[in-house]
Amino acid sequence: MKNQIGIDSSYSNQVVEKLNGLLSNVQVFYMNVRGFHWNITGRHFFKLHEKFEELYDDLNEKADEIAERILMLEGKPVHSFTEYLKTSEIKEKLNVSSDMATVKEVIDGLGILLKKEREIASLAAENADDGTVDLMTGYISGQEKMVWMYNAFLK
Repeated sequence: MKNQIGIDSSYSNQVVEKLNGLLSNVQVFYMNVRGFHWNITGRHFFKLHEKFEELYDDLNEKADEIAERILMLEGKPVHSFTEYLKTSEIKEKLNVSSDMATVKEVIDGLGILLKKEREIASLAAENADDGTVDLMTGYISGQEKMVWMYNAFLK
């Protein structure tokens, strides 16, 4: 049986579950980065304050896009922080404010997102779900560049 956009429903249920996992990670990461933005200290305050704002704005947009993709696939996006915290591999970060520590946390968070996005892209490619593949590959290329840039900052 096919869903409204012509994707096999049994596959659709699988990818929706994975997309909800990604959504949970994006939402927890968003809150962490927002906290880093608010609480950053150190000699790189001005640059990182700006970069973290760019990153959390990007994560906010991604959360919306992921939720919309879930809806296109006839799933229901998770939408409570209780559920996000229960299913996210990225954990809440409290009292992390130094420039180097926040950047390390950002790199770790991006690594988790990349792993999940690659898994989803692979599953989607196997099932001719070009819309999900396109969404994930766009995220992957942008986040790989961010990882490279944040790592360059640490050197």
